Amino acid sequence: MESDALFTLGDPAAAPSAPAGFGGTPAGSGVDGFDPAGADAPLPVRMRPANLDELVGQEHLLAPGSPLRQLVGGTTPMSVILWGPPGCGKTTIAHLVARATDRRFVAMSALTAGVKDVRAVIETARRQRRSGGPPTVLFIDEVHRFSKTQQDSLLAAVEDRTVTLLAATTENPYFSVISPLLSRCVLLTLQPLTEDAVRGLLRRAVVDERGLGGTPTLAPEAEEHLVRLAGGDVRKALTALEAAAASATALGTDRIDLATAEQAVDVAAVRYDRAGDAHYDVTSAFIKSMRGSDVDAALHWLARMLVAGEDARFIARRLVIFASEDVGMADPLALQVATAAAHAVEYVGLPEVQLNLAQAVIHLATAPKSNSATTAIGAAIRDVRAGRGGPVPRAVRDAHYSGARGLGHGTGYRYPHDDQRGVVTQQYVPDDLVGTDYYQPTEHGAERAVATRLPLLRRIVRGRSGAAAVPVGTGPSTTDADGVPADEGGVDAARKGHQ
Repeated sequence: MESDALFTLGDPAAAPSAPAGFGGTPAGSGVDGFDPAGADAPLPVRMRPANLDELVGQEHLLAPGSPLRQLVGGTTPMSVILWGPPGCGKTTIAHLVARATDRRFVAMSALTAGVKDVRAVIETARRQRRSGGPPTVLFIDEVHRFSKTQQDSLLAAVEDRTVTLLAATTENPYFSVISPLLSRCVLLTLQPLTEDAVRGLLRRAVVDERGLGGTPTLAPEAEEHLVRLAGGDVRKALTALEAAAASATALGTDRIDLATAEQAVDVAAVRYDRAGDAHYDVTSAFIKSMRGSDVDAALHWLARMLVAGEDARFIARRLVIFASEDVGMADPLALQVATAAAHAVEYVGLPEVQLNLAQAVIHLATAPKSNSATTAIGAAIRDVRAGRGGPVPRAVRDAHYSGARGLGHGTGYRYPHDDQRGVVTQQYVPDDLVGTDYYQPTEHGAERAVATRLPLLRRIVRGRSGAAAVPVGTGPSTTDADGVPADEGGVDAARKGHQ
């Protein structure tokens, strides 16, 4: 027999074990495809839920009649792909399916299985189906590691329900699972466990006879440390708890304190509470360090958040916001870099994505800064909320539908591409906003070129006589916008820059 870290892989062609009743097989008796959990099994294995009601953290999937309950109960033979981060319950659900149905259950890992193994399971399932035997559930862990050919080998059997497929993956199935297989399955997305869920499972493991049996006590600060380290991965939390309990026993104490927990997992406790003041303080320091162009400080706060188990998606969202809020047009590539880092969080995941986040932080911290986009949209929104802004000028109204021309829509519209400069004199804003300047470019980075070009564009759009510029937040200005006639070189420069 081959085995991996989760379970023993049985012989796919072996005769099926006696069917288990729907009420569930007694814990520890073993199920076809899984070894029973012995007394010396790791704590996460011993603490697996015995039934669906003990499953924690996936309430969105546990409603009556939900696909997950149908899968476990065997009421509907549907194939399912479970997608979620490590330690959120995918393998646990597989154990529940194995125990709670009267179907033959075969488990394999994509790390070690190949097309030959898959075909052997399918052929055995087909023979048993023809002879009136129980249907087969095939569980494949880490299915994203199967090649396209290996996934193709499942299609026909899943299509005609020779097997009911239960597959688990930590990677986005829209990228890692072939479309034909994905279309034949119900996709269930599992969420990382919340801190409260992990905390509750730690406390259960301390007192439960399957776990530590109440022998050690867990200090509150040690408990918080283990919760932070887990980052939503209950397997990680329980493994760390078991190591800390062993360390406490070796030290001759029945109390797991913070020092013991730190020593057991060799990670210092980070003073960081994702729901408290430290969370906001560290996040604030992170943003302000990037804004202040202190790249080393920004990297420190990034590391602090990562080590404390902060959600990488939260960090990525802050980077995307910062790219426009504080860098903006001074470096237009900053938004692309931040967005790419956010995509990497979903596509790569931790721990490797820390490299992508670090690259983005370095880029944003060292980039020239401009908040002109922030102030521009803020000023425009204030005007709208204050009631400024009349009807859309007729020339720029929608004129594509029948009757629009009769209403005067589009009358007088000038098509900019018909002008050799690519820009024409035309009113685009409501009458009461003519001449209003929202965007005020800085002289920083790439925005310097925009600052040179923008006055020329405004003069052309507003006409050679020059509509008065209205500074943001004030009434009409008496400043004359004349300066560069439409036929002089400055306008050509504006046209070339605009193109």
